[in-house]
Amino acid sequence: MTNANSTLTFPCGSTMKNRFMLAPLTNQQSHENGQLSQDELKWLTMRAEGGFGLVMTCASHVQEIGKGFPGQLGIFSDNLIEGHIKLTSQIKEQGSLAVIQLHHAGMRTPAELIKEKPVCPSDNEETNSRGLTLDEVKQLRDDFISAAIRAKKCGYNGVEVHGAHGYILTQFLSSEINKRKDEYGGLLANRSRLLFEIVDAIRETCGDHFLLGVRLSPERFGMDIEEIKWVCQKLIDDGAIDFLDISLWDSFKMPHEKKYQKTSLLEHFKSLDFKKVKWTVAGKINNAMDVQKILDSGVDFVTIGKSAILHHNFPKLVLKNPTFNPIAIPVSEDHLKKEGLGEKFIDYLNKWPNFVK
Repeated sequence: MTNANSTLTFPCGSTMKNRFMLAPLTNQQSHENGQLSQDELKWLTMRAEGGFGLVMTCASHVQEIGKGFPGQLGIFSDNLIEGHIKLTSQIKEQGSLAVIQLHHAGMRTPAELIKEKPVCPSDNEETNSRGLTLDEVKQLRDDFISAAIRAKKCGYNGVEVHGAHGYILTQFLSSEINKRKDEYGGLLANRSRLLFEIVDAIRETCGDHFLLGVRLSPERFGMDIEEIKWVCQKLIDDGAIDFLDISLWDSFKMPHEKKYQKTSLLEHFKSLDFKKVKWTVAGKINNAMDVQKILDSGVDFVTIGKSAILHHNFPKLVLKNPTFNPIAIPVSEDHLKKEGLGEKFIDYLNKWPNFVK
């Protein structure tokens, strides 16, 4: 039985003080130019104070045209470094690992945010997105790598490459969305090429002691479970990553597709040979019992979203009480303010069904 309070050491040598990671949560409370805001700083540093062993930022875009939502924290320019230095130093002061999620929304970028057509692996009528040229694909790769180098300069312990939830790297992985005819399209080895080039180059440029993770999701947006498992196993076998972050939407559910329903979604990924690579899952891990259930199933650490919004100190509450249940939703705006959320984050949560009173 894994103790949620036990330390975890990654292949790169970084050690997490416990088994709790803050999910990379969209919160819309930074400045429109990508600069860190006081509200975002407060939200994240309170989670470090609350005992999360690893505090991850929201998805942070690596190109201005990759912005996925209003008030997104950016990592696309050296002009943004100052805010990140402040953030990393305050997270690390609490003994937490500071990790930034590197992101590009691709065809999921709202056109009104960037005042031009969003980009995609290939032209996409449904989202009115244009396909990237080969030079632009290589530039995208280089901008992910530059963002990782910038993150290291800012004091982050590491980065997570966002390849999940239908954003640009998912769009490349998807046989439904990616219709390219060059080396970045067609067979899975080509559709995953961009992800592997990014990961390998980050490891090479940021060194062996930099924490490197990848987030993938096995369903929706044209994802196929067997294809994602192949990508996961290759990432493990190639030896460049420290952890895999599998976003399941619901860590306890069966796969959506009939042909994969012989076993739960979690069991599908448990069947991988993780070697030294650590793994985490996200999705409906709501209370202390869920945390223990996931750890007992062989997952190395848990990723907490909603319960981290409700309680900045969720890890401490769980470690104190093995039957801890969060406050019932809907919750008041006052409760959320006390938990360190700014007005913009609360406005965003108002769109979630039955979350805010």
